Amino acid sequence: MRPEPGQVLHFSEDPGITRFVPHVAATARQPRAYVWAVGADRCPDYWFPRQCPRAMAWATPSTTDADRERIIGTGDRVHAVEYRWLEAIRTVRLFAYRLPAASFRPFGEPVPNACVATEPVEPLGPAEPVGDLLRLHEEAGIQLRVLANLWPFWDAVTASTAGFSGIRLRNAQPRT
Repeated sequence: MRPEPGQVLHFSEDPGITRFVPHVAATARQPRAYVWAVGADRCPDYWFPRQCPRAMAWATPSTTDADRERIIGTGDRVHAVEYRWLEAIRTVRLFAYRLPAASFRPFGEPVPNACVATEPVEPLGPAEPVGDLLRLHEEAGIQLRVLANLWPFWDAVTASTAGFSGIRLRNAQPRT
């Protein structure tokens, strides 16, 4: 599930959204109200239930061979989740909304990781079921690691030369 040219996507478990209105998320680090979406490169970050904590790493031009082997293994990207989320990943009904890219601007430093709009945005059509999230990972060639606890992997990733992102880590098991 990826956007077509001129589109960005918003992923949601709610299939009935008819208008996206800017808001400040409860966990936001910035005070401005936004509508959030992602381009094709960041869609895999959202092939999960909304509240699912995940740690993701990928190879970049500056990733060392040692870090690639230690963190990423085969392929160019790895996502890690905890066992307790596996059933939700298998059964969630996730939807994607196609939104007009012209309404959005890149967000994130030093490399943009999302797109934001400051005005309300209407979807280009009805929500589309995303489908089998495990299959999406497989088809995209993304390893999906299932771990008892995300923190050892996260600590290794953030100390490496790999690119990385963590989403909803506050929902992960406590550090052991």
